[in-house]
Amino acid sequence: MNWNKLGRVYVPDGSLWWARSHAMIPTPTVLSDDVVRVFFTSCDKDGVGRIGFVDLSAKDPSKVINIGTEPVLGIGEPGTFDENGALVCSVVSLANGGTYLYYAGFELGQKIRYRLLTGVAVQEAGDTVFRRVQRVPVLERSDSELYFRCGPHVIREKAGFRMWYVAGSSWAEVGGTAKPVYDIRHIESSDGVHWPDSGRPCIRVEYLNEHGFGRPYVLRDGNLFRMFYSIRRRDVQSYRLGYAESIDGVNWSRKDSALGLDVSGTGWDSEMICYSAVMKLHGQIFMLYNGNNFGETGFGLAVLEQ
Repeated sequence: MNWNKLGRVYVPDGSLWWARSHAMIPTPTVLSDDVVRVFFTSCDKDGVGRIGFVDLSAKDPSKVINIGTEPVLGIGEPGTFDENGALVCSVVSLANGGTYLYYAGFELGQKIRYRLLTGVAVQEAGDTVFRRVQRVPVLERSDSELYFRCGPHVIREKAGFRMWYVAGSSWAEVGGTAKPVYDIRHIESSDGVHWPDSGRPCIRVEYLNEHGFGRPYVLRDGNLFRMFYSIRRRDVQSYRLGYAESIDGVNWSRKDSALGLDVSGTGWDSEMICYSAVMKLHGQIFMLYNGNNFGETGFGLAVLEQ
């Protein structure tokens, strides 16, 4: 693949109370032939994340045409799994005109640094905000996936819903700091809310230089599934992007070197590149992605050269 970077698209200017910094995990949904809405998570002055959006031109997605001034989903109630932040990961259009928004709830720990579990919120047709389907995770921790069941990407098919997500039950010391260890797994659901307690591994941490993966994003291209994901590397203590292909969505072949997109020599994405999301617009394929420090420098855009 040959990606042409088009530059940074959006970074908060710090004027909104809930978006002092970061535009993490850009997650697009096409509203019309003219508008693409990109959900993302920004942090307030205390570093707590909430979910908002910007609208991009579908004909030129490097142009921001609208900025949401208030979050569409805030944090959870005190004591809940998402009381310290909500990280958007996937949006799915429903048959009734509504939308599911899947997100990872950030829960601080005492003897471990944090837990990340998955919740879901719904936006009814014609509404402007999302409400939680339930206050507890739809991917609750289980015996085999104890600390992390997060980073979900969900697609809706005729038979129900399919999810690719990251899961794990351990930590590793990397550069003197405890880092999470998790792999990418797959599960299915009939309604998009009730999911199994554990999933089937798709891509495992196999290399000595890896300790985990970030949000997978799956694009169905005819009879082929294409997965774009982030790789947590030990040598740079940072993220890089990976790529895999599958016929059935369960058994994957890693082709990281074929992706053809890496950090820049200087600038906003020179240290890290992560949390990619791919979309088809007017016959072209675009990728949204974060740069340095997990999206502190905002998100940018690349186009696939045919």
